Amino acid sequence: MRIHVLDPRLANQIAAGEVVERPSSVTKELIENAIDAGSQRIEVEIEQGGARLIKVRDDGIGIGEQDLPLALARHATSKINSLEDLEGVSSLGFRGEALASISSVSRLELVSNAEDDPRQGWRVVAEGRGMEARVTPAPHPRGTSVAVRDLFFNTPARRKFLRTEKTEFAHVEEAFRRQALSRYDIAWVLRHNQKVVHQLPPGATPAARERRIASLLGKSFIEHARYIEREAGGLRLSGWVGLPTHSRSQADQQYFFVNGRVVRDRLVAHAVRQAYRDVLFNGRHPVFVLYLELDPDVVDVNVHPTKHEVRFRDGRMVHDFLYSSLHHCLAASKPDDEQQQGHAQGTQNPEQSGAVADEAPGESVNQPSAPRWQQQGMPLADSPERHPGAERVRRFMQGYQALHPGHEETLLTPQPSGPGVNPAKANEVREAPLSMPEYDATAAPPLGFALGQLHGVYILAQNAKGLVLVDMHAAHERIVYERMKNQLAAAKGIDAQPLLVPVSLAASRTEVATAESERDAIIQLGVELDVAGPETLLVRQLPALLAQADPEALVREMLEELSRFGRTHQVEARIHELLSTMACHGSVRANRRLTVDEMNALLRDMERTERSDQCNHGRPTWTQMSMKALDRLFLRGQ
Repeated sequence: MRIHVLDPRLANQIAAGEVVERPSSVTKELIENAIDAGSQRIEVEIEQGGARLIKVRDDGIGIGEQDLPLALARHATSKINSLEDLEGVSSLGFRGEALASISSVSRLELVSNAEDDPRQGWRVVAEGRGMEARVTPAPHPRGTSVAVRDLFFNTPARRKFLRTEKTEFAHVEEAFRRQALSRYDIAWVLRHNQKVVHQLPPGATPAARERRIASLLGKSFIEHARYIEREAGGLRLSGWVGLPTHSRSQADQQYFFVNGRVVRDRLVAHAVRQAYRDVLFNGRHPVFVLYLELDPDVVDVNVHPTKHEVRFRDGRMVHDFLYSSLHHCLAASKPDDEQQQGHAQGTQNPEQSGAVADEAPGESVNQPSAPRWQQQGMPLADSPERHPGAERVRRFMQGYQALHPGHEETLLTPQPSGPGVNPAKANEVREAPLSMPEYDATAAPPLGFALGQLHGVYILAQNAKGLVLVDMHAAHERIVYERMKNQLAAAKGIDAQPLLVPVSLAASRTEVATAESERDAIIQLGVELDVAGPETLLVRQLPALLAQADPEALVREMLEELSRFGRTHQVEARIHELLSTMACHGSVRANRRLTVDEMNALLRDMERTERSDQCNHGRPTWTQMSMKALDRLFLRGQ
């Protein structure tokens, strides 16, 4: 066949294959046009899941009569004029393809009015055949209505791919939900088969925003989320981050917006995963609604026809900003951290609690002698052979000191047991050095004061709200783990161990290029890589704690992360996994009888420890039962 110009209708249908996947993608494109028009109210009407009708009506600036013929033309837009406009585009739409593509596979009617007189208005119709637009007068209030009927009526092969009405509407509702979360200043209405599904009033206050989120995502989302707001280096992040305990089995409540545009970006997803790494239960997914604002000139939105992906000019900076912001937000162990801090400072005496003051650089603080479990050489792991590098960790841990040395000593010292042991004598412990204040409901710390122990597994405590139940092993595991991580970080470097025999690794040219360009970053992680050829790498050195790890798997994962995100957490993640296992073995075990002072010391440790709401494996460490809940349970006052 000779080269020829495609028929406009066929060209638009080809473009429709990229833009129009199903009714939800049509809904998304029409809503974005309505938002760009400066609308204050957007109504979406759906019939039969969108296969029969998709109608979007807005009260925006409208389209004048002279522009209507071009509204359905391909590559016609009012949003950009030059390459400079494209490089800093702030509107949601800019390609000039959506309406042309939609009209080529449906019966489309567009009615608009750019005047305040409702008697003025014009209609343009296209029915998927010729692309000649027919413009006729039609009364319409200021704004635009777009009705898309019989989607894919002229492409039956694509219509067969549509799912059931229920499934298609679920996708439409999700597209509506994303847009409604992007603009709180707009009133939204969604109808399906003449029934109102969502009716959302506008609201700019924090309370109004939370009401909208509760309406769209459920009340439990707001009840189990923390608000975050942070700004640095020209980047601003705000929104709501779900607590690790409020995770889901699928990633269906994750909304991330860049300058008001909802995106699904791999760099963003990776930063979020890293922030939740050791607080999320295996196989669970976090929930969040986050808004990133930055200069439009440093983000490229012209990456994919659907505009779901973006590319940041400095992806490494964005990744680090997102990770650090979320990491610190999740590090706070309780929602009422200010109350905890005030209690810790106002009701505790450092000498009584055993707390050690912060050291200034170059200064030393007299430390009490090491707990008995360190003096006796009590293993943190089963054996060095089972956990390679354990001896190195023990060296790191030589300076490890608990906030309550006596508490750690009695918790971790093996207790005698057997037929000849008196239980009363066996549970005698040295009096802990912690002196608790007398009970005062107004001064109760967040996790309260211990009441007793249940079956040697749970601690029962009383705080101002009611009853607190704590899994003592899970809680102590997190405390030990965080202290081990801090001790490792204080060493300001990772001990490295040269390999007796370098490991040769067959690598792609991309991996070799990454190893060369990121050489300094790789060395800081305790890994030494040499380029032995255009497609060969030599692994000469690994972190001492990972001396027995698989060099090939570790290096490949490192290089992949460095290439895609500019950062790698593989070494840190693997070392932390080892520390987590050792912390688990070194924590107080179940069926260990504790004194009230020991239980109170553990509660205070939890209040001081980051991420103490979850153990190292993401399981919750404590729960609260309010007095109201207890009263309902026992039918009090009814």
